[in-house]
Amino acid sequence: MRKKVTIVGAGNVGASTALMTAQSGLADVVLIDIAEGVPQGKALDIAQACPLWGSAVSLKGTNSYSDTADSDIVVITAGFPRKPNMSRDDLLHANAEVVKTASASIAGTSPHSIIIVVTNPMDAMAQLSWKTTEFSCKRVMGMGGILDAARFRAFLAWELEVSPADIETTILGGHGDQMVPLPRFTTVKGIPVSEVMKQKRIDTLIQRTRNGGAEIVGLLKSGSAYYAPAAATFQMIRSILLDEKRLLPCAAYLNGEYGVKDLYVGVPVVLGKDGVERVVEIKLTKEEKSRFRESCVAVKKLVKKLAI
Repeated sequence: MRKKVTIVGAGNVGASTALMTAQSGLADVVLIDIAEGVPQGKALDIAQACPLWGSAVSLKGTNSYSDTADSDIVVITAGFPRKPNMSRDDLLHANAEVVKTASASIAGTSPHSIIIVVTNPMDAMAQLSWKTTEFSCKRVMGMGGILDAARFRAFLAWELEVSPADIETTILGGHGDQMVPLPRFTTVKGIPVSEVMKQKRIDTLIQRTRNGGAEIVGLLKSGSAYYAPAAATFQMIRSILLDEKRLLPCAAYLNGEYGVKDLYVGVPVVLGKDGVERVVEIKLTKEEKSRFRESCVAVKKLVKKLAI
């Protein structure tokens, strides 16, 4: 029997994630949204593309959580998108209600599922989902670090005129302006990026990475990024469904790792069939530790505002 992936929210990120999952042929897909007709129409459209991809998965669009029962993975993308001059944090309370409602419904219909939170501000929303569902922290995580790392890899690849597939990097901290890129752990086919690029230029690309989402929001004028966030989310889905045990930067619950307790924040983790199978700790420099602590403080402030 094929696995079942439910995507909460049929907007651009949710629909794109549904498309990538269906195209892969790895799992049946349920797309759920409160807007009548929207998830049904998008699911039907994707389903009609499946024969062209040679994919035999089933798709269902729905407005009822009963159709999502017994999902293996649930992705929460529902919420309000950013507008120009709006930060991810500005979405806090509006999106908290959406995520809380979705999480409570998931806990009732798919009590054994693994949850991937995409809704912004993502780190705080992951913590809220975990508290609401009362799932094991290993089965609730947030997407963010993979997207931030992908943006940094893209910018570096363009600058160096090499394939982004040859660039590896990791990013710590909250998904937003407080993210902590680690150029010390960034390589081009194993060569430290500092060997092939001047530090001033690296710093410029790091800043562009921090503003990666805002740059797209500014260009679109209405709405925010969705292709890259969906691709990042699908990489997580694939690693879990296939038990790939990929080492990926995600928002995970820390219980003493990196000196942080009771907080969801971006760190390298191993993703497999059980979700976050372990948090990987890397030795940080004094400066990296300081920036990571600042990022954690920013996330903690958002969590405190939610009173969870």
